[in-house]
Amino acid sequence: MHYHPLNELKPVAPEVWIVDGPSIRFYGIPFPTRTTVIRLADGGLWLHSPIKFSTELLDKVQALGPVKHLIAPNWLHYASLGDWAAACPEATSWAAPGVLERAQNQGFALAVDHEFGPGVEVSWADEVYWHLVGGSATHREVVFFHPQTRTLVLTDLIENFEYKKMPWWLWPLLKIAGNTHPDGKMPRDLAATFNAGRAELKAAVELMLSWAPEAIIIAHGRCYECDGVGQLRRAFRALLD
Repeated sequence: MHYHPLNELKPVAPEVWIVDGPSIRFYGIPFPTRTTVIRLADGGLWLHSPIKFSTELLDKVQALGPVKHLIAPNWLHYASLGDWAAACPEATSWAAPGVLERAQNQGFALAVDHEFGPGVEVSWADEVYWHLVGGSATHREVVFFHPQTRTLVLTDLIENFEYKKMPWWLWPLLKIAGNTHPDGKMPRDLAATFNAGRAELKAAVELMLSWAPEAIIIAHGRCYECDGVGQLRRAFRALLD
């Protein structure tokens, strides 16, 4: 179910890497994990959805530059943020709305420097665009775009699981969720939380389309190396039609 090798930096584009990590259980289901690393113009590193911390992985990451920003992109992707923040005290942490509340409910002692929302200013806004997607009754996710390489970074808005990478006993659930390669998209249970806010979700998708991404990095499953615009239109065709 993993994209080996784990805990190794894999180049996606100039100044952009991913790191695949161990699985984490969500309601008893093992989900693979993935961090995106972007090196900013000042040489500092921007880490999206940090995976399980280890000093060995930190050394590999810091060989690229100092860790300056740590991103918890939605209310489900925060489990390792605290460990990375403790190991990188000079880094600034950023979290989507809902992260602190769920962390507290799950017994995590988590603190962040900034929460994404209206009026929030980020120092890296010219290098990594961001948008807080609205419309869901429960799900708050921030999407990101690296214009230099036309790379879109998503978390759970598109999942693209490959059957061969997942345990056989999960195959029926994946079929029901409808989030499998080659037709990866938002899982049906998550999509249902946007039923009353489809207009806001559509506006977010149209914004992402206007960015004209080439590659799309996702947290779960096979990423899209090319034709990002086409993949967005395919994944959200029911919304856009």
